[in-house]
Amino acid sequence: MGMRPSELFHLFGDLNNLSGIGPKTVINLKNLSIEKPRDFLFNLPFSVLDRLPVSSIRGVPASKIVTVEILVKAHKIGRSRASAHRVTVQDTEVSFQLVFFNARKEYLENLFPVGERRIISGKLEFYDNIPQIVHPHHVKKINEEKAIVRFEPVYPLTSGVSQKLMFGTINGLLEKLPKLGEWIDHELLKIKGWPSWQDALKSAHCPVSADGASNTNPARLRLAFDELFSHQLSLSIARNKIKRSKGRANISTGIFQTKVLNNLPFKFTEDQKLSIRDILDDLKKPERMNRLLQGDVGSGKTIVAFIGLIAAVEAGGQGAIMAPTEILARQHFETLLPLAEKAGISLSLLTGRDKGNSRRSKLADIKEGRANVIIGTHALFQADVVFQDLRFAVVDEQHRFGVNQRLELGKKGSVVDLLIMTATPIPRSLALAQYGDMDISIIKQKPPGRKQINTALISSSRIDEVVDKLKKSIAKGAQAYWVCPLIEESEVLHYTAAERRFEQLRAKLGEGVVELVHGKMSSETKDKIMDRFVSGNTKLLVATTVIEVGVNVPSANIMVVENAEKFGLAQLHQLRGRVGRGSNQSTCLLLYKEPLNISSRKRLSILRETEDGFKISEVDLNLRGSGDAIGTAQSGLPRFRIANIDMIDMLMETAHQQARYLLAKDPNLETPQGKAARNLLWLMDQDKSIQLITVG
Repeated sequence: MGMRPSELFHLFGDLNNLSGIGPKTVINLKNLSIEKPRDFLFNLPFSVLDRLPVSSIRGVPASKIVTVEILVKAHKIGRSRASAHRVTVQDTEVSFQLVFFNARKEYLENLFPVGERRIISGKLEFYDNIPQIVHPHHVKKINEEKAIVRFEPVYPLTSGVSQKLMFGTINGLLEKLPKLGEWIDHELLKIKGWPSWQDALKSAHCPVSADGASNTNPARLRLAFDELFSHQLSLSIARNKIKRSKGRANISTGIFQTKVLNNLPFKFTEDQKLSIRDILDDLKKPERMNRLLQGDVGSGKTIVAFIGLIAAVEAGGQGAIMAPTEILARQHFETLLPLAEKAGISLSLLTGRDKGNSRRSKLADIKEGRANVIIGTHALFQADVVFQDLRFAVVDEQHRFGVNQRLELGKKGSVVDLLIMTATPIPRSLALAQYGDMDISIIKQKPPGRKQINTALISSSRIDEVVDKLKKSIAKGAQAYWVCPLIEESEVLHYTAAERRFEQLRAKLGEGVVELVHGKMSSETKDKIMDRFVSGNTKLLVATTVIEVGVNVPSANIMVVENAEKFGLAQLHQLRGRVGRGSNQSTCLLLYKEPLNISSRKRLSILRETEDGFKISEVDLNLRGSGDAIGTAQSGLPRFRIANIDMIDMLMETAHQQARYLLAKDPNLETPQGKAARNLLWLMDQDKSIQLITVG
């Protein structure tokens, strides 16, 4: 099974073997992510030219592309090489001119012999009301077998790669397409009216209508679905691998949980209750838990996860929370300590700060089981950390945990149940793209009693007013954040911008009141600065975006974001979530540089209208469109070649269900559909997943 099927070999061969492609072109093609023949097939045209056949250009509007048969009448040669060479031609009704610049006279006289007929295709223009076609795209003899195609695909290109090369290479590959079995369920194919894989590729590259490149084209939808289906299939295979590796049924007594629940100063929301039930049910089952807990800023995910950790301790094991930074690890520790004490559970904090004896004694507590719940940074991954019996691990998402790390963490305990928490509220279709191997629980409601945050948009020309107001508020005891944007072009510039702003604010507000924190600092320096802010010694924290990660300073109630138009909506939403955590009214000021274009204004006003992160992310996607789905690069989303954001939206849920359905009835992919699906995985370069099936 570990071998790619032979009928796919030629699609994965060397590009040099294709005619017309030399070493230089191979390098240029890399810019289009074309590295093997199959990549050509998945490099679909982005639009379709309609070369309208007409018998005469009479009455055709300007800028229309036409294909017409002409009789060559005369050549009029420019005085110098640089001036135009004009060929007078005639169709069935009118005569007009073909215009060429910098062309050799002999070449044109050969191409258009006077008195002969040709078929030409090009863009019709009018110059002083006289019709002309400048540099026709195609010229053919009347009886040439390769006719001019009516609907011509237009490919994404890069320097050194022409349409002609694309067109020729792809057509060559289409003639040699392997005959593959069908991997899509027959019922689904019927309902959707999609063509087979071979026909879909042919029709996507040889369109039969002008909308051949649209999102609703059945051939395109089919190919996008193949891509999403193979992606979900590989995630589901990884998920089954985790599920198959033996789990353990954790039978909890509820004794500690009851103590915590009786001492909570608030009631759980319905969403929190459902999520807790999901987690406790998973812990009881003999398979391994692999769940994502998705919740908006401030929706109370940590306490939900903590109930699960307590249940694992009741069942006789240990629990762990892994946080992305020391500050957050310490924050979780301080939040949960009073609850743990009430329940009679020992909580331990392990970070990179623990050195020497203190680290040794903590490690001994973890190994001998005296520590029930351990909170830490990725230091928990290190080899010298040995648990007595780790049953349940909670990971705070900012690690961008990939499938591989999820498998890795499981090795720390013989049968660890895993919960990943994320505060990025993304629509379900994208959550599936990123976490399709996991079960998903969502917390949408905010705990009661949270005050609305006042959000205002202010032009940066009024920055002095903002600083004066800030000064007054700080004098009355307020604490505030001031966030400077990342200037992508240069890290250096970026810190000088933040530093300059810091200097100005310090001059206005006084020494010791303002501190600066940024990503280039060591984590120890960062932690010290944050500590001074948390304890209230520092009143204003000037930061680059390092603070967006879950910091909890209830006394901070003002957030100023400079050049807000440069941030993504999801990021602004996360930043705003740093205030509004205490009892005071909070304010978020979004400073923008004039002039704001319409779409930026639209984006920023959404934040004024709502604090619902899910709503905000939907709008963000619609506004930013397919180009940049929540910054694909950073978000750990796979890069799809064919499926754009609209297609992901339409098809991902179905792809997800179909993948799970197929693996449920055919876990080793041995039925005809299963074998076809293996071909799809090979085709889509998901060989690692195939390895996982074989390892079994």
